[in-house]
Amino acid sequence: MKKNNDILRKEVKEALKWEPILHSTEIDVHVNEGAVDLGGTVDTYAQKKEAEHVVKKIPGVRDVVNNVKVDLFTSDIRSDKEITDLVIKTLKENWAVPNHRLTITVKDGWVTLKGILHWNFQRKAADEAIRYLNGVRGVIDEIKIEAEIKNEIEKEIVEKALRHSWLLDVDNIKVRVDGKTIFLSGIVDSLFEKEEAERIAWNTPGVCFVDNELLVEFN
Repeated sequence: MKKNNDILRKEVKEALKWEPILHSTEIDVHVNEGAVDLGGTVDTYAQKKEAEHVVKKIPGVRDVVNNVKVDLFTSDIRSDKEITDLVIKTLKENWAVPNHRLTITVKDGWVTLKGILHWNFQRKAADEAIRYLNGVRGVIDEIKIEAEIKNEIEKEIVEKALRHSWLLDVDNIKVRVDGKTIFLSGIVDSLFEKEEAERIAWNTPGVCFVDNELLVEFN
């Protein structure tokens, strides 16, 4: 049974208040048929990303649009040059990110990442490392994935990997492979499950793109 807008909005607000990093934030919540729109302001980019992460785990949420703005404390504001140097240093120290493959530009606190990486987890690691840096207001991800492995992707390998997740009901997930692209379709119970299926698909050796068309239907 689908939750009505008022009930889901109340659950989202409660979940945000329960998260320690978000206690002092002013996040607005609007809900329409399972789609959650987050607005308002927070003090850091890390808080903005955490709010989105919290909401995605709530049953009944079908989609999240994160329009939260980052209003930095005066003491946290850094020049674009300072942020650029800090991002370069941080990525250089992160074993998961081959920083020599990335180009970094910063404008008004927004960090843009460009370049080519071989794995999606490397792209995620870059964002996760940057989000906690002082002065960062947001990250624009323009990284492309080009796999080193040239072998064709086998549909059965993807399906087997999905079955290993206790979280997913693979009977409701369909997998299609076209070259280096994996297509996911079917139905899952939560947005969190949808993202988990995509994460697993991205871990497939040789993949360059995942088209996640899974629908979220809360029962």
